Amino acid sequence: MNRRHILKAGAAGAGLAALSTLGSARAAATAPGAAPAVGSAEDQRLNALFETMLADQLAHSPEMATSLGVDSGAHAGAKARLDDRSLHAWENAKARTARDLAALRKIDAAKLTGNNRWNLASILYSTQLNDTMNRSFATVGSPYVVSQLTGCYQQIPDFLDSQHTIADAADADAYLSRLDAFATAIDQDSAAVRHDVAAGVIPPDFILAKALTQLKALRNVPAAQSNMVASITHRTAAQHIAGAWDKRAETIVARRVQPALDRQIALLESLLPKAVHTAGVARLPKGEELYRLSLQSYTTSDMAPDEIHRTGLDLIAQQSAQADAILKAQGYTQGTVGQRLRALYDDPKFRYPNTDEGKDKLLADLNRQVEAMEARLPQYFGTLPKTKLDIRRVPKATEAGAPGGYYQNGSLDGTRPGAYYINLRDTAEVPSWTLPTLTYHEGVPGHHLQLSLAQEAGLPTLRKIQFFSGYGEGWALYAEQLAVEMGVYENDPLGHVGQLHDSIFRAVRLVVDSGMHAKGWSREQAVKFYTDTIGDPETMAITEVERYCVWPGQACSYMLGKLDWLRLRDKARAALGSKFDIRKFHDAGLLPGAMPLPVLDQCIDGYIAAAMA
Repeated sequence: MNRRHILKAGAAGAGLAALSTLGSARAAATAPGAAPAVGSAEDQRLNALFETMLADQLAHSPEMATSLGVDSGAHAGAKARLDDRSLHAWENAKARTARDLAALRKIDAAKLTGNNRWNLASILYSTQLNDTMNRSFATVGSPYVVSQLTGCYQQIPDFLDSQHTIADAADADAYLSRLDAFATAIDQDSAAVRHDVAAGVIPPDFILAKALTQLKALRNVPAAQSNMVASITHRTAAQHIAGAWDKRAETIVARRVQPALDRQIALLESLLPKAVHTAGVARLPKGEELYRLSLQSYTTSDMAPDEIHRTGLDLIAQQSAQADAILKAQGYTQGTVGQRLRALYDDPKFRYPNTDEGKDKLLADLNRQVEAMEARLPQYFGTLPKTKLDIRRVPKATEAGAPGGYYQNGSLDGTRPGAYYINLRDTAEVPSWTLPTLTYHEGVPGHHLQLSLAQEAGLPTLRKIQFFSGYGEGWALYAEQLAVEMGVYENDPLGHVGQLHDSIFRAVRLVVDSGMHAKGWSREQAVKFYTDTIGDPETMAITEVERYCVWPGQACSYMLGKLDWLRLRDKARAALGSKFDIRKFHDAGLLPGAMPLPVLDQCIDGYIAAAMA
């Protein structure tokens, strides 16, 4: 996720949801763009400003309009366009951010009522941080425009397939217009890469190599067999929309998209001789400041890299001891915790067949886990989402560099459900004992529940689509532990080991991320620490470590956010005693929408004070 996409989303940090990192599901009683009823004149000023900011973002990001399900009516023209990724558009986005910040600072927070206190604080936080980053760095990427996880080549094909709806010939024509615009977007990304190279920013050699692998995989599929052609062909046929859509799409891919991909491939190949093998961003211009601001952006915490590193090491020791006890009770006694976890990974009895049939069964099992969890939710949540959750596999074209799982928001109007994507490039990477906790993280009570509740709440739309990684990823990791407290592992001790494994994994992230970006660790040193500690296959460790290289600080948001959710829950329980109700605590933290952790702290203080009154 580079800064221009963060700006468009109005987010302080993106998860792969953002990735989409960036928001989620069915609209509440208020229509998209409509602010809830407000009391004071200052509330009305704030919501009018939010409306202006949202309209501006939608005007400049047709992809956001589609992602939110509002690319019709007033925004109908958006459906035939992609975002402008040019350097000129980037400069304009920075100017709009500075303008928005000036307007937000004119709002008198003391005169706001209800959730508008948190709404202003949250939007102000992200806008101010984006402005600081804009003024601090002369590069488009944060840090890299094109990598194995960033760049329109990695995002647009799936966007066209999963988010661009086709109901009639006009929608199909709009798809073709966007397919043609994809070639322009690739060239705009390439121009941004050249801009950043001139400023001294070249990705590490291993990042360039992985990006090239994926670019070539996309490029080398014959146009007629491309997923981009297949998507419009299948969907127009299903809707009985007459026309030579396959031939028209094939021509665009062959004459426009593939040559643009060739140009980007040649550009990255030309950079390889200049690339270094150093993993961290400290080597880049103002690299130390970049890491500090990236940490703040993703975690919304001011914790220093050294403290993050120590916290990770302490948590690894504590949670490894818990896993050790369970493993011994199950007869796994030989070797370190990491070695025993690796033995579980390698045990074929926990593997699904690496076939289409085996992968279908895995997806069916995940759906059953979701259904069982949904039956438990009313005991722990006062408000539950209405939005449906789909479980899908990561597209084959991007699975090589994609993470193990991620969540993609549904549309604001509820017509497109939320989606939990799981990477099935190799079922050996997802043994059965690891799957429940991943489902609780990405689905319920994790991302899907939190993000859907935010979109279904009576919040200004600008707030519904805002995502803070420390809050959102922290919640999803907290949800993994909440599942333990809900009793889901009472008859599944190895599933509990899977939960502890993933919690240790997030502690490893604290150590590895700070290690590479603040302590000079190499990629190989990071991979070894990762595999030694939790026993994951090296292929998974490499994917994860290389992710941290291109999203500095993002990996720290999970555990730091979880620790804050747990701290605030303990604080509320201690203050309220017998009055504490976990359902009300969860509603208090979730219904006001995503926010920076310091604002969440204030919000929970307000809940405690009201509950004690």
